Amino acid sequence: MGWVTKDQIERARLIPVLDYVMCYEESLYKRIGKSYRLRTDDAFAVDDNGWYCHKKCTGSKTALDYLVEIKGYGLVQAVCMLLDEKPQERSGKAKAAPSSSKTNARATTAPNKKPAENNTPPPVTENEPPKPQTISLPIRNKDNNRIIAYLQSRGIDRDLILDCINRGVLYESRYYHNAVFLGKDERGKTRFAAMRSITARFMRDADGSDKRYGFVIPPKNPHSNEVAIYEAPIDCLSHQTLCEQRYIPPFDGWRLSLGGSSITALEHFLAQHPQIKHCIVCTDNDEVGERIAEHVAEMQGITSERSLPIHGNDWNNTLQDMKKAERTQGKVRSSTHRE
Repeated sequence: MGWVTKDQIERARLIPVLDYVMCYEESLYKRIGKSYRLRTDDAFAVDDNGWYCHKKCTGSKTALDYLVEIKGYGLVQAVCMLLDEKPQERSGKAKAAPSSSKTNARATTAPNKKPAENNTPPPVTENEPPKPQTISLPIRNKDNNRIIAYLQSRGIDRDLILDCINRGVLYESRYYHNAVFLGKDERGKTRFAAMRSITARFMRDADGSDKRYGFVIPPKNPHSNEVAIYEAPIDCLSHQTLCEQRYIPPFDGWRLSLGGSSITALEHFLAQHPQIKHCIVCTDNDEVGERIAEHVAEMQGITSERSLPIHGNDWNNTLQDMKKAERTQGKVRSSTHRE
């Protein structure tokens, strides 16, 4: 089965049990007041504060404890399920025994004592570049139907979703059906993955992700000298949908998701695309988004401009609001016509 790190365990403990239950076991529970009770046992309750078993007088706040103590999962299996990640693999290569007499003497006096595993990477010399991290990607689902439906429900154009899937930068994970957005290096190798739940408040980067490689939507003109940056992949697709469906003026430049508030991905992108001379900052309409815009304005070699979402905090808010207004106007026109 492998093993999990302390970091994985800590991240798994952050997932509330109510989120897990509502995502995957909702049919097993019934709503009673502000809590949910197990249909087969009213003594077991789940709410915003966690889960509690009245028969055993025990409870916890976390989904991890729920899976281990109530559902009977092993710790490794429970952590991997919650994070939608693979367990860590132990190396099967046996190390050659040292030939020094001093080491042999220690081995003779303590034959059953295993040597401590050394997980510290070897030092990197000045002439040797650091080796890239190994990214731990969620297992792919057999299809992408759920994430297609989810992204369409957010107003994103279906053809744009399918294009991302066909280009290999978006897929649906097997166990939790998260949308997984990928960032690839210059050779097409996946180096970054942003996971977003389609049913709960869960989003994070896959272990081993390299922030230099963001989710990218290329332009029709590969020689374009403009790039628009966003904090999240969904905002990239939302802005592209708005342009394609003529809600806002067209933009045929590169689109890059920073994967958060760091401009590391932009710095690396510019280094790999020296033709880029202008950056449109399409980050969220909040303090973090403004801070990103300020950092970009201070960068050398490019000009920049701020493009704020027209409605709400981000470009998906804008997309959903515009589509909602369009539907409302359509209903009004239809009602007027009938009259």
